[in-house]
Amino acid sequence: MQTRILVVDDELSMREFLAILLEGEGYLVEQAENAGEALLHLEREPYDLVVSDVQMPGLSGIQLLGRIKEIAPETAVLLITAYTTAEQAVEAMKLGAYDYIGKPFKVEEVKVLVRKALEKRSLVVENRRLKAVVSERFSFSGLIGKSKQMREVYDLIAKVAESTANVLIMGESGTGKELAAKALHYNSPRRSAPFVAVNCGAIPEALMESELFGHTKGAFTGAISDRVGLFEQAEGGTLFLDEIGELPLQLQAKLLRVLQEREFRRVGGQSSIKADVRIVAASNRNLEEQVEEGTFREDLFYRLNVVPVRMPALRERPEDLIPLVEHFYQKYAPFTPEGEIVTPEAAQALLFYPFPGNVRELENLVERCVVLGNRVLTEECLPPQVRNFKCVNPEKVESTLPPEGMDLQAYLDAIERKLLIQALESSCGVKKKAAALLGMTFRSFRYRLAKFGMDDNS
Repeated sequence: MQTRILVVDDELSMREFLAILLEGEGYLVEQAENAGEALLHLEREPYDLVVSDVQMPGLSGIQLLGRIKEIAPETAVLLITAYTTAEQAVEAMKLGAYDYIGKPFKVEEVKVLVRKALEKRSLVVENRRLKAVVSERFSFSGLIGKSKQMREVYDLIAKVAESTANVLIMGESGTGKELAAKALHYNSPRRSAPFVAVNCGAIPEALMESELFGHTKGAFTGAISDRVGLFEQAEGGTLFLDEIGELPLQLQAKLLRVLQEREFRRVGGQSSIKADVRIVAASNRNLEEQVEEGTFREDLFYRLNVVPVRMPALRERPEDLIPLVEHFYQKYAPFTPEGEIVTPEAAQALLFYPFPGNVRELENLVERCVVLGNRVLTEECLPPQVRNFKCVNPEKVESTLPPEGMDLQAYLDAIERKLLIQALESSCGVKKKAAALLGMTFRSFRYRLAKFGMDDNS
């Protein structure tokens, strides 16, 4: 698209001179003899750059600049005048002018300034576009679903995002905990600062402290230079600690100190470094049970669990399943057809299957179907464990292994869910009695109810 420039000057000769000069550089140039006429142009169509005189009848170039920044903030402005003063230059730059040059000027000087003004304008526009893309991707559009459970997650994220409170996201693997963390970050005042994620279970214990806090040269064998840790990388932004339950007890104590004091030291360092970082942690484990077992610090748990967010399992929100399939088809299949994407038979099989791997498993399933060339998701393109899951119907649980195999975890989940229901029915809904019938603690019983979406917190 051709670059559009508007030249504004009450002197016809100057307007035409600048128009000829800029058209010779390949720009599309239009003219206005005063600020009022220029504003009419700007209201009708966008311009990449306005080159304006300062001294004009009616509104001055400085006043025009202020109006341009109100109605077309992405338009670059270059001011030209024969009466240059330091005060005017300062005012123009404060109002957002790219530059301010005095007459008489050199032709090459104008060419260079116009080119640089347009380059800066392009960078600003691209930066805003990328931020909009990131914001859209990681706002609530990254989390798909209109179920009651997901609406509750959206509402909670919206309420918490503006605060600096620590957040603990709980949920099974594959439920979208990192997406929820990104939604928190990109809807918060920290959105323009870094979002840094680390899986606490994926880094060797010996390296975890250096990974989090960094180290100084010579702190240990192999430390040949200073290294910035994740806390420093996330300065001003959000640090997402995934699988926090995997963090060793020794490091839990050091993390607790950072949360309390808002400062830390690099490994081998002598001075403290301030930590302006929001912590969002996540776990697929029951941290309260880990606290009881002594593998997770109780004081750290309460520091992290200021605002708990629970990500529902996919089996708890069946109404979101087909919209998720359609979303993933659009993601992986450029040939996605209009109309039906999932056949009724496939939809029935998907709704019956409990998806122990949750949304991640569903995404992999859809990608597999696309790779195999299926324009529509049919029952035939589903993996065997989904097609054959009828053999683990909770109402007809069998104890023999079918010839085609089965998903053992899904089978056990089906049995567990059925026994939970029977225990609640036998105890007339009294959960402590139901827990006793199953030989487990009340807390463990509540955890299993939550696992299957059966805990109404009553």
